[in-house]
Amino acid sequence: MSTASTVTRREDLAGARRVVVKVGSSSLTTAAGGLDGSRLDALVDVLAKRRVDGGDVVLVSSGAIAAGLAPLGLRKRPRDLASQQAAASVGQGLLLAEYTRAFAHAGLTVGQVLLTEQDVVRRTHYGNAQRTLERLLSLGVVPVVNENDTVATHEIRFGDNDRLAALVAHLVRADALVLLSDVDALYDAPPSRPGARRLSTVRGPEDLAEVTVGSAGAAGVGTGGMTTKVEAAGIAVAAGVPTLVTSAALAHEALAGQDVGTWFTVPAARRSRRSTRQLWLAHAAAPAGRLVLDEGAVRAVRTNRSSLLPAGVVGLSGRFRAGDPVDLVDGNGHAVARGLVNYSSEELPDMLGRSTRELARQWGPAYEREVVHRDHLVLLAR
Repeated sequence: MSTASTVTRREDLAGARRVVVKVGSSSLTTAAGGLDGSRLDALVDVLAKRRVDGGDVVLVSSGAIAAGLAPLGLRKRPRDLASQQAAASVGQGLLLAEYTRAFAHAGLTVGQVLLTEQDVVRRTHYGNAQRTLERLLSLGVVPVVNENDTVATHEIRFGDNDRLAALVAHLVRADALVLLSDVDALYDAPPSRPGARRLSTVRGPEDLAEVTVGSAGAAGVGTGGMTTKVEAAGIAVAAGVPTLVTSAALAHEALAGQDVGTWFTVPAARRSRRSTRQLWLAHAAAPAGRLVLDEGAVRAVRTNRSSLLPAGVVGLSGRFRAGDPVDLVDGNGHAVARGLVNYSSEELPDMLGRSTRELARQWGPAYEREVVHRDHLVLLAR
């Protein structure tokens, strides 16, 4: 299990050992859709200085689709998947070439890492991505991470690079996550509204109870918005990674620990981070099915953190194999936990409601085991 972050206050960002920085499309491109070299250079100057001074930096960059719009003669982000993939195919090379050029001025090498959701859903892929990023960092390379839009489908997308950045922050055991866009902070109302107040610090969900969160901007080159940033901050904080949300124009001030943006703190109870597997299960794993638990099993799993036994399962849905992630739900269909199941959806129906001892007598000792072991299970928020 990774150790807790040494960054607990906004000011600590100045000395953080390792940071993941995510930048949105709207901060890198012109209104017409092409890359804005001056804005990209300004961001790289900040990140390159951080790396040269000895800090590890992982850059999660949107902008591939947006960069491909102008060369393809497209005036706005296309809606159909094939055109998005074509734009990404053209734009990804342009984007990486610009980063390669800009970081080279500081004597730094960049390495492209393209991920699909399968790379963090499947455990073997997850480990491969983790090892690759760690090796790049150990070699002094600045990894530039993006979703692999050229092959991703609607069914296997992260949805937005904010979520990807939060997962990467845990993947590389970052001390902090910085989400950059064209908005300087989270406000308690749309920033254009008179009287809107910047939220300097978010300590928990209660601080967001009265907040109106906006969606993607009007430029039409991005897919996120403040909603995805708040969700990503929640994922990162749950992983023990404090998060700052601010604008790309304030990147220098943000990494210097100045009072800019909105700081999402990690509660003391969460500073001992979840294991990689727990975070993967909670936020990255796509459940292949559902197991319906009786009331006793719900209490055992939720309150006692017990393993799930066949006797406590009253129903199931979906098609899954042994080792797949599944949701454990109560009688009302509310997800209680998620875990790796030890049996396939073909095996389980004949086991429901029966004790492991009974199953072992009938089918052998291999069946005297849990449906989901507690070490491979994570509770979900109520």
